[in-house]
Amino acid sequence: MKSKQPEVWLRGPLDDVPALLQPVAHALLQAREEITDLMNGFPEQALWTKPASLASPAFHLQHLTGVLDRLFTYIRQEQLSQRQLDYLAAEGNPNANSTNVAGLVQSFSNQIDLALVQIKTQDPQTLIEFRGVGRAQLPSTVIGLYTHAAEHTMRHLGQLLVTVGVLRHQA
Repeated sequence: MKSKQPEVWLRGPLDDVPALLQPVAHALLQAREEITDLMNGFPEQALWTKPASLASPAFHLQHLTGVLDRLFTYIRQEQLSQRQLDYLAAEGNPNANSTNVAGLVQSFSNQIDLALVQIKTQDPQTLIEFRGVGRAQLPSTVIGLYTHAAEHTMRHLGQLLVTVGVLRHQA
């Protein structure tokens, strides 16, 4: 059942979130709400189905969790751990990374919680500081990484909405 509330960004500012990061937090919370609603009652047997060779719902859920973890690691100026690299390598693998609907949705929700803690403690004075991405240390900034985290999450949410809609229609 869809929420009767306005979208998260129309509910007002979030407590303890720096003003410039409000849109990021709003987008992540909106994605969590929509994914929770979307995946409610989704059939387990369709989780790895790839209609028209699109990515499966399970892949999107795994990737959403993993990419947020990785991007927020770069914001902290840390390198990815072996656990994170293993998770990345296993994205899309039906035998890894919590492979049932409830587990995947919960993992994503937990990652949103971790992201919000980090957002709330972010010093706004550091938003334009350089951050290197990946082993090649490709150039970005703190705010660039936060913005990418929000837009990348919404991009995969959109893809997930279409894929799940097609699979529900086919059922």
